[in-house]
Amino acid sequence: MTPSDAAAAGKSTSADYPPEPWHLAGDAWLSVWRVPLDEIPALPEGARPLVWRGHATVVTAWIDYRPPGQLSYHELLATVAVHGRRAAASITAIWVDSETSLAGGRALWGIPKDLAAFEFTGGHAFTATAATGDDWIATAAFTPRLGLPLAVPAAFEVVQTLDGRPKRSPVVSKARARLASSDWQINPEGPLGHLSGRRPAASAKLTGFALRFGG
Repeated sequence: MTPSDAAAAGKSTSADYPPEPWHLAGDAWLSVWRVPLDEIPALPEGARPLVWRGHATVVTAWIDYRPPGQLSYHELLATVAVHGRRAAASITAIWVDSETSLAGGRALWGIPKDLAAFEFTGGHAFTATAATGDDWIATAAFTPRLGLPLAVPAAFEVVQTLDGRPKRSPVVSKARARLASSDWQINPEGPLGHLSGRRPAASAKLTGFALRFGG
């Protein structure tokens, strides 16, 4: 399936996007990686990575946005933890299957969204794949660990560049979080190639999150 096929299959193809802030909801599957500083992708101008023992922290996420949020679509992203007034991250790669989300993310916050085709499967375990018309990006499988999910609030900034200037966008969210095991396969020649062959330091499932993005 190509990105255009994914859009035609029911995802929005309108470039008309809601004003900020966006109120979104759904489920997410996260992994945290430690990557040598000299191997992380380029960051937006002015963004400085948080470094510990020569390594930066990269967070990847597969996200299923759905009602009651304003938009419904799938997403794969990679971020790098950076310095900020609060917890902060810069998005270095991101794909969606909604042209509305793509247009709004770029115009409102300078987020470099691209289109991709996704396959998500649910149940107790979760699997996902993402590919563009050119090649596959990544696949992953997550299995939640035993234990009750904990309600976890979070507040952080997304630091990008918009119209040649730094853009800091506030994000507030709340979700039920549970640790998970994960198994990633990443195209070594693709845009997430710096993670290929590595194992995440930790992974988690976020269930039923509510998120406010932007000011």
